[in-house]
Amino acid sequence: MMFLGLELGSTRIKSVLVDEQGKVLASGSYEWENKLVNGYWSYALDEVWKGVKASYTALNEAYKKENGEYIQTLSAIGISAMMHGYLAFDKEDNLLTPFRTWRNARQAQASEELTEKLGFHIPQRWSVTHHYQAILNGESHCKDVAFLTTLSGYVHWKLTGEKVLGMGDASGMFPVSGRGYDERMIDIYNALIKARGIDADIKALLPKPLMAGETAGVLTKEGAKLLDESGTLAPGALCCPPEGDAGTGMVATNAVKEGTGNVSAGTSAFVMIVMKKALSKAYSQIDVVTTPSGKPVAMVHANNFTSEINAWTSLFLETLSMMGVKADAGELIKRLFEKSTESDFDCGKLFGYNFLASEPIVGVEVGRPLVYRLPDGKFSLANFMQMQIYSALGALATGMEILCKEGVEVDEICGHGGFFKTEFVGANAMSSALGAPIVTMQNAGEGGAWGMALLALYAYKATGTLEAFLEEIFSKTEKTRTQATEKEREKFKEFLKGYNAGLWIEKQFKEEIGC
Repeated sequence: MMFLGLELGSTRIKSVLVDEQGKVLASGSYEWENKLVNGYWSYALDEVWKGVKASYTALNEAYKKENGEYIQTLSAIGISAMMHGYLAFDKEDNLLTPFRTWRNARQAQASEELTEKLGFHIPQRWSVTHHYQAILNGESHCKDVAFLTTLSGYVHWKLTGEKVLGMGDASGMFPVSGRGYDERMIDIYNALIKARGIDADIKALLPKPLMAGETAGVLTKEGAKLLDESGTLAPGALCCPPEGDAGTGMVATNAVKEGTGNVSAGTSAFVMIVMKKALSKAYSQIDVVTTPSGKPVAMVHANNFTSEINAWTSLFLETLSMMGVKADAGELIKRLFEKSTESDFDCGKLFGYNFLASEPIVGVEVGRPLVYRLPDGKFSLANFMQMQIYSALGALATGMEILCKEGVEVDEICGHGGFFKTEFVGANAMSSALGAPIVTMQNAGEGGAWGMALLALYAYKATGTLEAFLEEIFSKTEKTRTQATEKEREKFKEFLKGYNAGLWIEKQFKEEIGC
C-alpha cells in the first residue's frame, strides 16, 4: 500500500509517496512563481496542472528508478495548497476572475468591515474577505458566483468531482463552529451582501467542510489523467479532505494537540498554537483557524520572511562570480547564517525590514524592503546577517507578544522550513524571538507534502483520533531542541526596540509612491 501527498506551495509544488508507517518512498517537485495579473498576485490554472503533472512525474520517475516500474495503484491521496485566496466559478464551472492568492493585500476595507460586523477577526487573506471586497468594488462577476474554493479545494474537485474542503482550510475561507461554518455569521454575511445587491447564500457557495479522517471521494478516471502523464495510474484511490499548508504543517510537526505549536518559516512564516481556551477578544494580528480535526488554533501569519535574505544572498553570489569565484547558493547561505553568530550585541546598530509585500501585523500597507543604520554603528557582515535574520522575525515576535499576554501556553514549538536548514542558527534566532524552545525533527524534512500524505494514510486507516495516529508515527522520531539563552533573548529585544521605532518609515509608503 502507498499513499500520496501533494502540496502546492508558494514557490514549489511538492509530491511525496509514503508507506503504511509514513516512511518516504519517493518525492518530486516543480518550481513556480506567482505573477501580478491586473494588480493581483496570481497563478494561472494551466500552470497549476502543468506543475502538478511535473511534480508527480518526477516522483513517478524516482519510484521507477528504485522499483523498475511506474506507480499503478495508490491506496489514498491527499491534496494540499497555500491557504485562503479567491477562486470563483459560475454555474457552468467557468473561472470568473484570475486566481487571487493569499499574498494580495487590497482587501483592507472588507477586512475591517467584516471584523466589526461579525465580531471576529477576518484577515485580508481569507476567501470571504476577497469575495466581500469584490462586491464592495462593484466587480461585475460577483452576481455570477456559484462556487468559491481555495487552491487545494480546486485541485481536489478536479481529481474527484467533490466540492469539499478539510476543516483547517475551510476555517481560512469563513469562520467555523463545530463541524461546519458558523451559522450566526452566515446570516450576518448574507444580509450584508444582500444590501449590496447580491442575493446569495454564502454557505451554498462554499465547499462542504470535512474533518480529518473522513472520506472525501475517490480519484476518478479523468482525475488520474490530470495527475499522471504516464497513463499507468489506475483510478479509485480514496481521497482524504484537501487541506491548507497550515494544517499540513501542524501534521508534519505533530502539533495538533492542545498546548502544542509549530512555526513554518519559508517565503512567508506563520506560528500556530493549538489553544486550550479561547482568546478574550479579537485581535487584528491573530487569526483563529483550526487543526484538520477541528481544534481552535491561534495563528500569527507574516506575509514576508526569507525572500529578502535570499535576495541579498543572490547579490553576494553575483559579487563572488564577478571575482571569478563559483559558489553554491545553499552553501553560501549556510556560511552567512553561521557568520551571524559573531555579531555584536547591538547588531552594529543596523536595522531593516523584509517587506516585499504588506505586513498587516505591524501595520505596513505596502511592501518596501529597507536597510538603515546609525552612523556610529559597526557595518560588518556578521552584524548585517544577524540584522537580516532578526528583521525576518520582527512581525512574528509582535504577534507572539499578544499570545503571551493572553496566557496562551506552549511548552515548545516545532520548526520546519528552509530557515532551519543551518544547524542551530535559525532555531536559536526563532527561540529568541518567540520566547519558547524550538524543536526540529528529522521526519519534517519533506514538509507539508509529507504531512498531507500522513492525512491520506490516516483517512485510509479510519481508526482512532488524529492525535493518537500521529503519536504512533512520531514515536521514534529524532528531535533537536534549541533554547535561546537569556542574553540572546535580550539581544533580540534590543533589536526589536529599534525595529519598532523605525516602522514609521515603512508606514509612509503608499502604492502611488514608486521608489
